Amino acid sequence: MAKQLEFFIIDSGFIMSNFYLMASIQASLFLFLLTGYLIRRLKLISSKTVKELTDIIMLVLLPCMIFDSFNQDLALQQILSASVMLFVSTAVCVFSYILGKIIFKMYPASKRKILQYGTLIPNSVFAGLPVIKSAFGDAGVLLATIFTVPNRFFMWSAGISLFTDTDMKTKIKSVLLNPCIIALFLGTARMLLKIDLPQFFDSSLERIGECSMPLSLIIVGTILADIDLKSIFCLDSFYASAVRLVILPAVVFAALKLIGFDRMRMATAVILTGMPVGSSTAVLALKYDADAELASKNVCLSTILSLFTIPVFSIFL
Repeated sequence: MAKQLEFFIIDSGFIMSNFYLMASIQASLFLFLLTGYLIRRLKLISSKTVKELTDIIMLVLLPCMIFDSFNQDLALQQILSASVMLFVSTAVCVFSYILGKIIFKMYPASKRKILQYGTLIPNSVFAGLPVIKSAFGDAGVLLATIFTVPNRFFMWSAGISLFTDTDMKTKIKSVLLNPCIIALFLGTARMLLKIDLPQFFDSSLERIGECSMPLSLIIVGTILADIDLKSIFCLDSFYASAVRLVILPAVVFAALKLIGFDRMRMATAVILTGMPVGSSTAVLALKYDADAELASKNVCLSTILSLFTIPVFSIFL
């Protein structure tokens, strides 16, 4: 009885620690949004500059982040032992892509591509990895790193294809020549071939890449400054947030629970799946002249709501 009580106390402490950690990380994302909002409201940045910064994110910062993310010294045995996470992540991506195609098909194209992309791509790397590292240490980071690999491929292949309304040949060409896709292939080759680069080069790429997510969220905040904040709480954004934050992680949780996944792998998959809409949604919307307002609303509202949904999910993990 004493051992059971001790386990309950330790487990409860772990749950509350996870709860506060996840809430604090999501709160930091919201502060980035708020920073961009204030910068734009105070007229410290113009709409032209926002466009130019978007190009810098797409052409420089994100490719650096993607390439650097593959700077992993993983032994073949480690990759094989965690390969089940590749399968789970790929299945989640495929399911998310198909789900978005089905449930948003009644929307006009300008909105549909935003909603589908937001369903496919969560903010898993920037917000999710710190949570996993704190909860499970290096073993969890390994699982999380492998889990995010398929998402990166879908992000810069199927994801970008949603924004290009051209014939298939042109669409494939534009995707393959995208700097982020090039960085993806180069990073994968580097990881598999174990290519060592100078330390100063790696550290520089890492620092440049680290700027991409905060700056992306700041850009989202500048877009929000030009629209009525009350409009953020619209039905479309609530719908997109419910799919991203509740339906997808709930399906993953139920499926993995049924299969009998261990706690660490299940928690990693559910937490990363339940992250808010990726800030790249708004960046791509600006880049490809899609509905940037709706994209920014979805990023903002899902980030706000994730302050509650992610900590709540952690209670069941």
